[in-house]
Amino acid sequence: MHYDLLSLDMAGTTFDEGNVVYDVLRRSVADALGTDVPWDIVDRWTGTSKIEAIRAIIKEVRGDADPEKVYSAFSAQLERSYREDPPRPFPGVTEMFNRLRSAGVKVALQTGYAKPITDLILENAGWRIGETVDAVVTSDSVAASRPAPYLIFRTMEATGVTNVRRVLVAGDTVNDLRAGTNAGAGFVVGLLSGAQSVETLGRVPHTHILDRVTDIEALAHE
Repeated sequence: MHYDLLSLDMAGTTFDEGNVVYDVLRRSVADALGTDVPWDIVDRWTGTSKIEAIRAIIKEVRGDADPEKVYSAFSAQLERSYREDPPRPFPGVTEMFNRLRSAGVKVALQTGYAKPITDLILENAGWRIGETVDAVVTSDSVAASRPAPYLIFRTMEATGVTNVRRVLVAGDTVNDLRAGTNAGAGFVVGLLSGAQSVETLGRVPHTHILDRVTDIEALAHE
């Protein structure tokens, strides 16, 4: 195996949620400010902590709203949406995790979600830490979310992997890729299953751009 740890983003990478999270986030900020929020501003903050994204978007559009109140409204709406239409693992993901973990590769999820939403997604999918994946790290457990490398480092800490060059980081946004690069990961993989296009992902450093997360398995045999 050429990597010892998969450190994977959740929404748009491991789980298909139809980019609902960013639609809800944009509408939550727009409702609080009473003005439209352009998608290009939201796009710059995909992959980051959702509270960090809300703070940055409010500042960027020069709006006057309490980020904490906006985040509370966003979280409540997202939870309702996810209960009505739960995100599902992309096809073949669970089976890939089983094969890789059986071969000694650690699998961890790291996400811009806070713990409550993360727990809801995992519960709906029937995934358990220690059974489906080895570790889960949420944005509210680190000092700064992506593009800082701390989420990745925490997955290494949680799984006992010490060589960052043997870590594969994958996600569907430029901030996922920047975090992987900032961490010094040996594999920094962009995925076309979520928020951003091949043109957008291709503008930042990466080692691979793949169609879907299950394509990662082949990299173990390169």
